Amino acid sequence: MRISAYRCEHFNAAHRLHNPAWDDDTNRAVFGLCNNPNYHGHNYELEVKVSGEIDPDTGYLIDLKLLSDLIKSEILLPFDHKNLNLDVPEFSQLNPTAENIAVVIWQKLRTQLPDHYDLSVRLYETPRNFVEYSGG
Repeated sequence: MRISAYRCEHFNAAHRLHNPAWDDDTNRAVFGLCNNPNYHGHNYELEVKVSGEIDPDTGYLIDLKLLSDLIKSEILLPFDHKNLNLDVPEFSQLNPTAENIAVVIWQKLRTQLPDHYDLSVRLYETPRNFVEYSGG
């Protein structure tokens, strides 16, 4: 009997979309206002989905307090109120697009969860723009 559990969180962060291999005109043409040299910020909404089998002993798929603590330590503390380009090592050489942020979040959580869980990450950059990554 497979089931999914979700944990929603929120963090604020600044970033700049920029490809250092391109000239300034190309970066502005591709990334527009998101290429602002002084950065810009988002109020990110994060949904973490864990799927698997219900444990017959606990009745839980996963202890949501443990999942909450994991998201806090692995994602919120390093990302919240930070400049992703400057403060988060994973983005020192990786453009912090919503797509790349979601993949990094997934990778950080995946390494901390037992393999028997399926994991999916949905990241809202705005209420109308979001990405989802499930590995692979």
